[in-house]
Amino acid sequence: MSDPWDLATAAHRWFNLAPDKLTERQRRVLKRTKARRTIALDTNADFTQALTFGQRLADRVASIGGSWGFIIGFGLVLAAWVGLNSLLAARAFDPYPFIFLNLLLSMLAAIQAPIIMMSQNRQALKDRLDAAHDYEVNLKAEIEIIALHDKLDQMRSQDMEQLIRRQEDQIALLTRLLDAASRPPAG
Repeated sequence: MSDPWDLATAAHRWFNLAPDKLTERQRRVLKRTKARRTIALDTNADFTQALTFGQRLADRVASIGGSWGFIIGFGLVLAAWVGLNSLLAARAFDPYPFIFLNLLLSMLAAIQAPIIMMSQNRQALKDRLDAAHDYEVNLKAEIEIIALHDKLDQMRSQDMEQLIRRQEDQIALLTRLLDAASRPPAG
């Protein structure tokens, strides 16, 4: 009987592919399954360690800029700006229609939008890495479950063979006993 974890056998058994058609991911899963090694990783830790200072800063800006605290705080700053300039009237540093405030808001939006987009792109990349890793874990789990089913089927088959042999032995013994009992006594 061939080794079920031989690459050619495993490739055909689990993926219905020739070994040279396997992807690197499939090879990695088969190798780890054969070695009975885990495949689970902490993708968050790996991803976070690889971030540059600028990427961490962009993520922090995006998390602050996308929070209720920022929205409420910024709303209060805007209300104070408009209120103060309305009360000062003729001596206001940014009189109505608040052109300087519009300039500051436009500059803030021009800077904040690309930073948030960078953070979202990085989050999308992280999500793709998580999905790829989840696929590998699920694939390994599926292979392990099928392998367990195969082992159970094999054990069940062996148990059935042993049961049949025992029944045949019992039938033979009963036949001998019946033959002995049906013979007339010698004597």
